[in-house]
Amino acid sequence: MQEIERVLNAISNVVWGPPLLILLFGTHLYLTIRLKFIQRFIGKAIKISFQRRREGKGDISQFGALTTALAATIGTGNIVGVATAVAAGGPGAVLWMWLTGVFGISTKYAEAVLSVKYRNTNKDGQMAGGPMYVLERGLKARWLGLIFAALTAIAAFGIGCMVQANSISILVKDTFHVSPWISGIIMTVLTGVVILGGIKSISSVCEKLVPFMAIFYILGCLALLIINYSSIPHTVGLIFSSAFSGQAAVGGFLGAGMREAIRYGIARGLFSNESGLGSAPIVAAAAQTKNPVRQALVSSTGTFWDTVVVCAMTGLVLVNSGEWTKGLQGASLTKAAFGDIPVMGAVVLTVGLLTFVFSTLLGWSYYGEKAAEYLLGTRVIKPYRWLWVIAVMVGSVASLPAVWAFADIANGLMAIPNLLSLIVLGGVTVKETREYLWSDNLDKSAEEISLHTPGP
Repeated sequence: MQEIERVLNAISNVVWGPPLLILLFGTHLYLTIRLKFIQRFIGKAIKISFQRRREGKGDISQFGALTTALAATIGTGNIVGVATAVAAGGPGAVLWMWLTGVFGISTKYAEAVLSVKYRNTNKDGQMAGGPMYVLERGLKARWLGLIFAALTAIAAFGIGCMVQANSISILVKDTFHVSPWISGIIMTVLTGVVILGGIKSISSVCEKLVPFMAIFYILGCLALLIINYSSIPHTVGLIFSSAFSGQAAVGGFLGAGMREAIRYGIARGLFSNESGLGSAPIVAAAAQTKNPVRQALVSSTGTFWDTVVVCAMTGLVLVNSGEWTKGLQGASLTKAAFGDIPVMGAVVLTVGLLTFVFSTLLGWSYYGEKAAEYLLGTRVIKPYRWLWVIAVMVGSVASLPAVWAFADIANGLMAIPNLLSLIVLGGVTVKETREYLWSDNLDKSAEEISLHTPGP
C-alpha cells in the first residue's frame, strides 16, 4: 500500500506541476483580456447574486446556485491549504494566491456562460449542464465529455466525500475526544437527510449554512487581526516585498525564493477556488436565469469570496502571527497561528473547519451525481446518493491516503478538457457577453431581445 501511495503521489505531483499551472493561469489571463477585464463588473455581480426572485428556467435560485458552489469550493484549502502555501512559499505566496483569485474570476465567469448556454433538461424535468455538455454540444466532442464526467465522478468520491469526512472525524477526535464512529454516524445521517432530497434540498441548506460559516470565519479572522493590529503594516509590506524577492531564512523557517512564492501561491489559489477545474459550472447550470451572462456574473463572485476574501484573510492571520518562521507545516501552522489567542482562536478554527468541510460534502455530492447521470442516465441518481451516504461513513472511520492521491490526480485532469473548451469556445463567451452585458440587455432573455430587434 505504501508503494501505491508513493506512485500516486508522484503522479499527482506531475499532474499538478508547472504545465497545468501555466495552462490554468494562462487561461485566466487569456479570458481576462478577451472579456475586457470582466472583473470590473464584480460590484454588479455581487448585487445580482443576493437577489432571490425567480427568473427564467431552472431548478434553484441564482443565490442558491452560488451558495451551493461556494459550499463545495470553500473547504480545507481555505485554511490548511493557505498554511501549506505560506510554509512552502513564504509570505509572498499570499499575494500570488490573491492574484490567482482576481484573474480566476474571468475563468469562472466563462465556465458558467457556456454551461448555462449548452445545458438541457433531462427526462425528469431537471436541468443538466456542466463542462460535459459544453464539450458535447458546443465542441462536438462527446468523448471528451465522457472523460470529464468519469474524472469528476472519481474526484467527487475522494476529495469531495471520503477525504472530507475523514478530516471532520479527525478534527472532532483531536479537539473533543469523540470517537470517529460517533462523529461518522452523526455526519452520515446529516448528509443523508440533505442530499437524498436532491439539489433543492442541498441548495436550501447551503443558502443558510454558507453565509453563516463565511461571515463567522471572516469576523473571527478580523478579531484576531485587530488584537495584533500593531504588526499589520509590517505584515502587508512583507507579503508584497517577498512576493517578488523571496524571503530569507528566519528562525526555523528555511527561506523561500520568488519561484517558490509564485509556485505555491498560484497552485494553492487554483486548488482553492477551482476556477478552470469545471466543477462549479455544473451547479450554475441548474440556476433560474434569463440568460447565461446573468448567472455567469453571479458564479464569478464565488472566486471573489473564496480566494480574494477568505483565503486572503487566512493568509494575513498566518503571516501576522509570526508562527510561519518556526518551521511549522500545514495544519500545525494553522493551529499554532489561531491558537495564539486563547479560546477564541481555537473556536474560530474549529467551527470554520467543521462547517467548511461539511458544506464541501454537500456541494460535491451534486457534482458527482450530475457526472454519473451524464454517464449512465437518470436511473443512477438515487443509487448514487445512497452510495455517497455510505462513503461518508467509510471515510469517517478509515484513513485513506491513497484515495486522496488518486482523487487529487482526477481533480487535476478534469481541468484539461474543460480548459480546452473555454479556449476554443472563447468567441461564444464573448458573443454572449456582448449581446447581454455590453449591450445593456442583462435583464432580458433571448426571446425579449429578438422581439425588440428590427427586421431586415
